[in-house]
Amino acid sequence: MNRTVMQGVSQRGALVAQGGFTLIELIMVIVILGILAAVAVPKFTNLAGDASAEALKGVAGGIESASATNVAVCAVGNASCVTVDNCNDAGSLLQGGMPAGYTIAAQAIASGTAVTCVITQTDGGATANATITGAP
Repeated sequence: MNRTVMQGVSQRGALVAQGGFTLIELIMVIVILGILAAVAVPKFTNLAGDASAEALKGVAGGIESASATNVAVCAVGNASCVTVDNCNDAGSLLQGGMPAGYTIAAQAIASGTAVTCVITQTDGGATANATITGAP
């Protein structure tokens, strides 16, 4: 931005340079800041909803991963194998159990069979699916 240099007279009569922004330059800065605010604010208004949806996906992914690990553990005959014959059992596969605020709909699972179980977020009622394989 161009700064205008104005000359003034000091008390002793010598010329002194005065610098500053013009009114147009200041208005342009305010307009640009207003446009940036109008674009940025809507992007940050629903972060809580997005975080909640992603947390639900994370829980579903964790349960699927724990189920796959449990099936592998059971296949090699390890003593830490957990019997999974219902979708509700999948919460016990997670370290610390099913996280607070989530439930799994009950559904029978035959040994070695993959079933899609519905996980519900109790706050808001959002759902996600997780594929769980039954283990003996």
